[in-house]
Amino acid sequence: MEKHPKVKFGKTGVLIINLGTPDSTKWLDIRRYLKEFLSDRRVIEVNPILWQLILNIIILNVRPSKTAKAYKEIWMKDVNMSPLLYYTQKQSEKVSNSISNENLIIDFAMRYGNPSIKSKIKKLHEKGCENLIILPLYPQYAAPTTATVCDEVYRVLMNMRWQPSLKVIPHYESDPLYIDALVNSITTKLKKINWKPDLILASYHGIPKKYFDRGDPYHCYCHKTTRLISEKFNSIEIKTTFQSRFGPQEWLKPYTDKTLENLPKEGKKNVLAICPGFSSDCVETLEEILIQGKESFMDNGGENFDMIPCLNDNDDHINLINNLIKKNI
Repeated sequence: MEKHPKVKFGKTGVLIINLGTPDSTKWLDIRRYLKEFLSDRRVIEVNPILWQLILNIIILNVRPSKTAKAYKEIWMKDVNMSPLLYYTQKQSEKVSNSISNENLIIDFAMRYGNPSIKSKIKKLHEKGCENLIILPLYPQYAAPTTATVCDEVYRVLMNMRWQPSLKVIPHYESDPLYIDALVNSITTKLKKINWKPDLILASYHGIPKKYFDRGDPYHCYCHKTTRLISEKFNSIEIKTTFQSRFGPQEWLKPYTDKTLENLPKEGKKNVLAICPGFSSDCVETLEEILIQGKESFMDNGGENFDMIPCLNDNDDHINLINNLIKKNI
C-alpha cells in the first residue's frame, strides 16, 4: 500500500478581497494593471473582439499616463504602496489579531494585480484550509465587482484536485454594524469641522445604465444604504450620486461630478462627501473626490468642502468584518 503524502488539514481560511492596485506608479505597472482590469468581461460588457482592439490600440497607449498621474497624487510614499493596498492589508492583520481561533486563518487578496486570488488560495490550501470563506469588500453587490471576484475564485478552484468547501459573503449594504459605522464616521467628521454642511453627498462608484437595465441590483443597494444612513442621521439632507464613469454610454445618474458643479448654483455651498461603497480610501475617493471634486465644487462657487474618510481600518470597520466572518463560519 502506497503511503499518502503528508498534508495539513482542519483549518478554515478567510480571504478578504478588494478591487486591486498597480504595483507602483510606473507607466508599465499602471498599464499592466489596467489591462487586467479592463479585459474583464464583467467590467466591460461589449463585443470582446472589438473591445480588445480598442483597449490594446488606443486605451492602453493613452490612459496609463493619466492614471499614473492620479496615483502619484495619493501614493503613500513612506510605505511605497497605494492606500487601498495599505488599508486592506491592515484590515486583514487587525481582524486576524482580534479573532482567537487557531483553526481560522485570515488573509487578503486583490481581484486585479497583487497579491492575486490564485496565489492566496494556494497559500491557504497549503496551510490546511479545508474550508474557504470569501469576503469581497463591496458592501453593495454588483456584477462588475462581487460577481467577478466569484468568477476568479471559481476559476482557481476548477484547477484544484482537492478543493476546499466554499462560502461567499455576497453583500452587506444594510448590515446594522455597517450602517452604524458610516453614521459614526459622519458624526466624527462633523465634530472636526467648524462649518455646517448644507448637504452630505453620498457618492458611489457608477456602473453603465444598461447593466442596471439587465437586472443588476447595485443601484437599489446603494439607495438602500443612503436611506438607512438618513434614517439614523436625519438632520442634514443626504444625496446619492454616482462617480467614475468613462466612455460615451449612459451610466447611473445623477453623476457626482456634474452634481458638484451645480450644487453651489442651487444654494448648497457647504458640502461634505462620503463614499459608502468603498471599504478603503483609494484613487477614486482621494484623487477623484477630495482633489478633483473639491476643485470643481470650489471653482463653481462652493465655500466649504471636505470628505469623510472611508472606514479603512478603524475599529468600527474591523468589528463589522469580524461579525460578517463569524456569522458565516
